[in-house]
Amino acid sequence: MKIAVAIAFILILASLGSALFFLMRDRGKSNRTVHALALRVGLSIMLFLLILLAHKLGYIQPTGIR
Repeated sequence: MKIAVAIAFILILASLGSALFFLMRDRGKSNRTVHALALRVGLSIMLFLLILLAHKLGYIQPTGIR
């Protein structure tokens, strides 16, 4: 589970980086920045749902504040 969350987080950061690259390179003349940011939002929602599902199925357990 830790590996899946780490991979999803890396993909989210890569999408954010590509959006920055497209923003600087295209100067707002294309929609590639919007598509990269939309992909980042979609990946973030999928990661959130994955964590909720993993908790519901018992793959991860809350530890509380120690």
